[in-house]
Amino acid sequence: MTQEPLIAFLKPIELPGLTTTGNLFLAPLAGYSDAAFRSICIEWGADLCFTEMISAEGIVRDNAKTLELLQRADTERQFAVQLFASEPVVAGRAVRKLARHRPDLFDLNCGCSVPKVLKSGCGAALLRTPERIADIVRAMRGETDRPVSVKLRSGWDHNTINYLRCAESAEEGGAAMVCLHPRTRSQGFSGSARLTDLKTLKANCSVPVIGSGDLFTPEAAVRTFRESRCDGLMFARGALGNPFIFTAVRQLLEKGQEDAPPGPRLRLETALRQLEQTVRFKGELRACKEMRKHFCWYSKGIPGGAELRARAVRAQKVRDYEDLVERFLTTGSFK
Repeated sequence: MTQEPLIAFLKPIELPGLTTTGNLFLAPLAGYSDAAFRSICIEWGADLCFTEMISAEGIVRDNAKTLELLQRADTERQFAVQLFASEPVVAGRAVRKLARHRPDLFDLNCGCSVPKVLKSGCGAALLRTPERIADIVRAMRGETDRPVSVKLRSGWDHNTINYLRCAESAEEGGAAMVCLHPRTRSQGFSGSARLTDLKTLKANCSVPVIGSGDLFTPEAAVRTFRESRCDGLMFARGALGNPFIFTAVRQLLEKGQEDAPPGPRLRLETALRQLEQTVRFKGELRACKEMRKHFCWYSKGIPGGAELRARAVRAQKVRDYEDLVERFLTTGSFK
């Protein structure tokens, strides 16, 4: 049997009131997917980028740090906001207050396993009470004409694999799309993503299904599409320091092959571009501190990158980063 052409996997996602520009998404990454990083991912081909996970309670209370997470990049033609909440009323109020930010899509987090989030009954804690997912989604839908999606894991642990019930509950509440990271909450990021779970969900779900987990290479993206038949992909850790993955995946799907991977110069110059964007949003001092973790990802795998990272974590100014990169690219070392 002849396989369908790879390019057939590239397509927009049709949702009520929203058609995405494509189906290669950047996941909500706490501490990473700020407006600056999202703008860089969009430059390299991401079709839709989700904000960092945002507290619905913080929105309702007008918490300044929470509201800062809603900064939007100039290049974000479509804006997706992810919320975490445990109470339907609070989730609904948050969505209502967010109308002024004109989001195109709201997402409910049902997968985060950070203890502080779980303790409040949010994130992956909702996997233990699927009916509550329906209640929260229904409350969100009641306050907006924008679509609502839900991000799930396979279950709380290996004894409670209930992603089908959770997805069914999300649909009952009015969710227009479901994303699955096919690992349990107890797995964290250990082991491998179970593509069989993703395939089963796609076969049993009436709304678009987005796949996540272990998407570190274009080949992994193709395998996920082929084995699960999911409607789109959401890149998380695979995009850290590697926004180029969106272009690489697109090239493989469109042409059957990808260009040579980015070399040290392009990787580090892109890091500086992200730093420049971060300064716009957060000021130089804070941007330089926050960029240290990103810079470590960008320099990963580069020969001599260990020493580069050791020096970057002490950078205080944009000029410090620029000097580091210039010296490294000119001499290849700091000796």
